[in-house]
Amino acid sequence: MNQKKKRISAAGLLITIGIVYGDIGTSPLYVMKSIVNGNGGIANVNRELILGSISLIFWTVTLLTTVKYVLIALRATNRGEGGIFALYALVRKRAKWLVMPALIGGAALLADGTLTPAVTVTTSIEGLKNMRFGSSIPVPNQNSVIIITIAILLVLFSIQMLGTSSIGKAFGPIMFVWFTFLGIIGVLNMANDWSILEALNPVWAIKILFSPANKAGIFILGSIFLATTGAEALYSDVGHVGKGNIRGSWPYVFLCLSLNYLGQGVWILQNPHYQAHGTELNPFFEAVPTSLRLFAIILATIAAIIASQALITGSFTLVSEASGLKFLPRMKINYPTTEHGQIYIPSVNKMICVATIAIVIFFRTSEHMEAAYGLSITVTMLMTTLLLFEYLGSKNRPLLLRLCFLVVFGFIEGMFLVSSLTKFMHGGYVTVLIAGFIGVIMFIWYFGNRVRDKHEGASTYVRLDEYTDMLTDLSHDDDYPTYATNLVYMAKVKYNKFIKREILYSILDKRPKRAAAYWFVSVNITNEPFTAKYAVNTYGTKNVINVQLFLGFKKQTSVNVYLRQIVQDLIKDGTIEAQPQEYTTTPGRKVGDFSFVIVNEVVSPLTKLKGFEKWILKARIWLQNLSSNPASWFGLEFTDTVVEQVPLILGRPKKNLHIRRVAPRDYSHLKDQEIDNS
Repeated sequence: MNQKKKRISAAGLLITIGIVYGDIGTSPLYVMKSIVNGNGGIANVNRELILGSISLIFWTVTLLTTVKYVLIALRATNRGEGGIFALYALVRKRAKWLVMPALIGGAALLADGTLTPAVTVTTSIEGLKNMRFGSSIPVPNQNSVIIITIAILLVLFSIQMLGTSSIGKAFGPIMFVWFTFLGIIGVLNMANDWSILEALNPVWAIKILFSPANKAGIFILGSIFLATTGAEALYSDVGHVGKGNIRGSWPYVFLCLSLNYLGQGVWILQNPHYQAHGTELNPFFEAVPTSLRLFAIILATIAAIIASQALITGSFTLVSEASGLKFLPRMKINYPTTEHGQIYIPSVNKMICVATIAIVIFFRTSEHMEAAYGLSITVTMLMTTLLLFEYLGSKNRPLLLRLCFLVVFGFIEGMFLVSSLTKFMHGGYVTVLIAGFIGVIMFIWYFGNRVRDKHEGASTYVRLDEYTDMLTDLSHDDDYPTYATNLVYMAKVKYNKFIKREILYSILDKRPKRAAAYWFVSVNITNEPFTAKYAVNTYGTKNVINVQLFLGFKKQTSVNVYLRQIVQDLIKDGTIEAQPQEYTTTPGRKVGDFSFVIVNEVVSPLTKLKGFEKWILKARIWLQNLSSNPASWFGLEFTDTVVEQVPLILGRPKKNLHIRRVAPRDYSHLKDQEIDNS
């Protein structure tokens, strides 16, 4: 959608609050809890630690979220879209090495998407643990928390296929209530000690890093960073709501968050001898009046679900962008609504669901999850800083200004990364493994394509119109049995003439396939939901047809239905030969059978490539054949579909393999070594 259509408005601000700030908006659930636990519990907390911690939170969110993302990064949009991949698309021509920050940052961001739903929902449900309702305690232990959390997550992932259009309309009002609630609870607690406002002085933030009151030392930054983990998601969501609505709504969100952190700080200072009874201390819930505790838990759970929902759909968008940049294989994309931005990728949804539930089972408590949380997103932020440095260069900003930006934010995020690395052995390795797995797939796919493009020569493509006579002759050659009436290849014909040699190799060389008509079909997905148009080129024949389909994103899986109509249209106007059917259950049927051929490539032993290039090409082809399923892309699962293996030969050897013929003789009386030497 064009940015001009996303002008700042009351409705736009409400929608923005609903879908942009879910991650950063649920941070108060666990940030102060992590700080207190990291310092040895509430008994080891004093005023200096609380003032310093809140000061660090306030200035971290100010610098990273407000300055870097809201004021600077939101300027770097690609056709209205934001996020690390959109940013890379803007700067990739400046230097080839920039692909590495994009790959690393994107993989880390996707890994973060598996952890956020786990930690936010678990934290919310833990608020119910040991809470008495009359004479019963519905959630008596952590096992109950885990079961309820998994049930909520399963429901959340199962409804993704329905789209978030109708649910999304309720997000804004609910999150507005959530942020308002955060602010009110903060003010109610601050009323007991207004001197907590001293924490807004940045001196406290610097002092606490070196104070003996802070037992974690500089590594306290690992907990502080949790307050700003949603900043990258904020940047990624700009395409949904527009820059103006984010900049207009952020001050209110920031105010409410700040008030809540300040209020939690007052409660902690006034309850130094608090004893948790069978549950972990969470200052967020304890700071809420007992009469409102159940309401707070319900509201927090809904906010956590909304935050998780935003990250899940954000992952769909991120994967879609990665596929467009050739960082990931193409995947089947569904469009539950008539909005182009509302996408659902079944395979990604399943993978995130499995990973998230596995994280809940593995870590069991939100405290343990927090040990893994934040590490991957610090990596993404650092990579975004590098790309923004290049973006500012593309806008001719002075080098000194760019270097200041790089040094300041690189230093801050570097400090957070170092402090987060201390979490590595306490759970951080899990997100590193997830990010590493995603990163390896991206690396193989991207650089495998680079190797392929580098070695693909003119011989890889042939002109389809130069083979039309041969195909026409084969179509009428009675010496070959009929393979299918309509033989269809989902193959892109470049410039309306050039096609990959492997397609014609499949028809002519792998036991010639005789058909009444040879179809080469390209599908072009439009930004409108219900487009249905087509164009044909027969190259002056009645048997070879190149079809360009122009289908709306809601109609992309209806290729076989449209193709039958196209056949009827072309027979009717005499463009192709008639296909009368003598044996049929449908009287008057004029369209023959269809067979769809899907070509899978395998690296030929004749390929000249060696070492790393050959390995990564093989890995790329393996990934393609493992993940790609063109039949599901175009709704061909229930058609006659044949999968063929064809050899991919890149960098042909200079010398042809040759074997010498010798005269026959009797070798039966010789040993193997004697035969070899003879």
